[in-house]
Amino acid sequence: MADDAAAPRPRRTRSRGAKVGIALGATAGVLVLAGLVAFVVVKHKVDTYVDPWAQKVTDAGYVAKRAQVNQVDFSYVEGPDNGTPLVLLHAQLMDWFDYSRVMPALAESYHVYVVDYQGHGETTYPDDYPMTANQIGADLGDFIAQVVGEPAYVSGNSSGGLLTVWLAANRPELVEAIVLEDPPLFAAEYPRIKQTIADKAFASSYAAATEGDDGDFLLYWLDYNTRFFDTYVFPGSSGVITYFVGSYREANPGEPVELGIIPNETVKLLMRGLEEYDPRFGAAFYDGTWNEGFDHAEALSEITCPTLLLHADFSWTEDGILDGAMSQEDADRAMSLLSDGTYLRVDSSHVIHLEEPEEFVRVVDDFLLGEQG
Repeated sequence: MADDAAAPRPRRTRSRGAKVGIALGATAGVLVLAGLVAFVVVKHKVDTYVDPWAQKVTDAGYVAKRAQVNQVDFSYVEGPDNGTPLVLLHAQLMDWFDYSRVMPALAESYHVYVVDYQGHGETTYPDDYPMTANQIGADLGDFIAQVVGEPAYVSGNSSGGLLTVWLAANRPELVEAIVLEDPPLFAAEYPRIKQTIADKAFASSYAAATEGDDGDFLLYWLDYNTRFFDTYVFPGSSGVITYFVGSYREANPGEPVELGIIPNETVKLLMRGLEEYDPRFGAAFYDGTWNEGFDHAEALSEITCPTLLLHADFSWTEDGILDGAMSQEDADRAMSLLSDGTYLRVDSSHVIHLEEPEEFVRVVDDFLLGEQG
């Protein structure tokens, strides 16, 4: 009978809290999936990155070469013969490719040679090679004499600028004119160097050279200088960069590390330079042996060729440490010692040709070629 039929069961409904929990779980799942997809996309982008300037350098006519000079097997890149030879000497911790942003433009007016000097890039030498300005400078002088084969313009950045000073002072017959791109004149001499921000980087080189870095100075430097990457990339970035260095190496065995995800051009190219860097070079700055027998003031006073001194930004920390290559006092002192010097203050970080490539080419052309900008 109908009266005996079971009453219908009430419909079950989820509580509001349960619904919220399910929604949050689904959202979390979507976010995790989105994060995983983003990671895969970024990793692929890192692993397949090719610096676009590599092709531009090739298109400009540059060719990678090697030359045995004394005990040094120099690695260098040579451009087409479009004028007076111009030898470029990169900053410490870098290699020849840090000039890539200006090499095509410079090739239009000069016969450019970009050299991996000792301690950098693929240039090789005996294990006991002395890391001193006198030894490195002497072999670079012989490189110009034997490979370039005629007097050249020479432009050097940072430590490359110090070597440019050495060449102009000690091998004047090989040098027509020089450009000193923010060299650490006087500031890199011992013990003054202890009062500069660069001493931290040199300390890591010294530690690696004396304690051992397992042959992987790039990873050693990343771990030692986390504050550098906190400042110039983003806080905690050294760990992220370390991961992607390993990822890039696995995907591109034998190739120099190029991390396109790093927005700062100088830091990006620093990765490449650090991979082939010999920490004994920086260690020699740390303990003062690099400048033994090479007095900056004395060398500057012996230079007779036209000299352009480019001075980049600098500042002082609260405890009186120089953050930059030269103070204004250092630059003024250098100019007082040069017999034919031109001074130009540039609003740029230390590696001017990377931060302000067009301005660098313009001022170099104005000085070396006498063109009006």
